[in-house]
Amino acid sequence: MRTERPPVKQDRAVRTRQAILEAAATVFEAYGYDTAKLSDIVNIAKVTKGALYFHFGSKEALAQAVIDAQNQERPQALPQEYKAQEFLDMGMVFCHQLRHDVLMRASARLTLDRAGPTLDKAAPYQAWIALHTEVLAEAKRRGELLPGVDPAVPSQLIVGAYAGLNTMSQTLGLDMDRQVSELYSHVMPSVVVPAVAIRLDTAPGRGARALFGGRGAHECREGCATGVASHEADAGREFPGDGGVATGPGVSLREALGA
Repeated sequence: MRTERPPVKQDRAVRTRQAILEAAATVFEAYGYDTAKLSDIVNIAKVTKGALYFHFGSKEALAQAVIDAQNQERPQALPQEYKAQEFLDMGMVFCHQLRHDVLMRASARLTLDRAGPTLDKAAPYQAWIALHTEVLAEAKRRGELLPGVDPAVPSQLIVGAYAGLNTMSQTLGLDMDRQVSELYSHVMPSVVVPAVAIRLDTAPGRGARALFGGRGAHECREGCATGVASHEADAGREFPGDGGVATGPGVSLREALGA
């Protein structure tokens, strides 16, 4: 029986696009929008400028794709007994992503960058607020919230405070995970009923636990190591006209550019 071959060209195109996107994230995170150079991006991604423009029509389109990744590549946390826990898990998981995923860090930086005035920087905030409100509304229907709490209000407050904490943590060199933990520890008791509040896990490292369960830190170490190994294997693979990503966790921009 004849079997169909896998769509090699399509798979190659997907890999090339992702390579460009991750290389762009590395450069945007390091330099911001205005100073970022497409020449650095193609050098890191090991692709031609023609390949870059095939997937992304302009520097602006590339930056927008990095911004959009914040909502398109959101990992699914484990279901929880309380919707209030799922509400705060969203922020803790994103904090975990900021530590391990250059796309998330670059996306967060670009949304705060004053350059690129035509970029849609509002979309990630709007999506986060809508998602938080949806989860908290379900918590309200389950009787987890204090009387009179409008799910939209703490949702907007959390998203705004989170953005501020991210900026402050980077500026002052603070532990973002601990800062976000403190945020939820102080805010959630004013949102949920006491019987739920005492059951919530707001401790640092919650992001890994929400993704991987009770063995969160151990699973994260194994998962990240596996991801790096796979990423590096792809980087060394040769494709006609393409190339793998030359960067990955632990690889500096200077090393990626061969400086």
